Amino acid sequence: MRPSLRVLTLNLWNRSEPFAERMAAVRKGLTELQPDVVGLQEVILADDLDQATLVAEGFGYHKAFGAADRTLGNALLSRWPILHHETFALPRGGTNEGRSLLYARVDSPHGKIPFFVTHLNWRLNEGHVRELQVREVTDRIADLAPVHGFPPILMGDFNAEPESDEMRFLRGLTSLHGRSVYFADAFLNAGQAGQGRTFCRRNPFAAPLLEPDRRIDYVYVRGPDERGRGEPLEAEVCLDLPYDGVFASDHFGVLATVSAG
Repeated sequence: MRPSLRVLTLNLWNRSEPFAERMAAVRKGLTELQPDVVGLQEVILADDLDQATLVAEGFGYHKAFGAADRTLGNALLSRWPILHHETFALPRGGTNEGRSLLYARVDSPHGKIPFFVTHLNWRLNEGHVRELQVREVTDRIADLAPVHGFPPILMGDFNAEPESDEMRFLRGLTSLHGRSVYFADAFLNAGQAGQGRTFCRRNPFAAPLLEPDRRIDYVYVRGPDERGRGEPLEAEVCLDLPYDGVFASDHFGVLATVSAG
């Protein structure tokens, strides 16, 4: 059996109610799914709440947090030590949203792995802003994760469908501003049948927004490399059923198994 690791991404939906019941559902999901590394978005770090610690308590995870706008940001939870982490602001594109990219270098049994967690602008008509943001994300990854190392893993809430230009850019299907890249979309490459919707009206927390059902949460890997590291082996939508009648978030998560050798 090939060595591998399990990574999960989930938008935590900040303080939204019913908060205690939702956080209990997140923790039950982590208990069942047993991810090695978790990327979280809409995470609160304030005087009265450290949401990443609340979620991680008792699992033995190391954690890193990167603010995006005041007390809201992205977080990474890891079974293995986090050697270094940094946070980078993303372009606003003339909007008032603060978005960021969290970088964390994890000391895993498979080697030192660069992880990136992000959350892009949310409005349906702001694809032009997300294009600026994915260009910044991929430029940072190119600087921080050279090709001779373990392929970087990028995850988060991109607020964009797979067919959008910003997501097609990540998959190497179009260029943006004279540049092209390639990342494997774990669900598209190794996922179960279907479209893998992660934001849909089946979730009562998402339904009131009246947005179209679609996949906007992703695990991407810049691989595989010549050693076979970074190939998506399996992927599925997760946390898409209620625990004790309550969904974990207004988003569903994505769980991916990635080769490590």
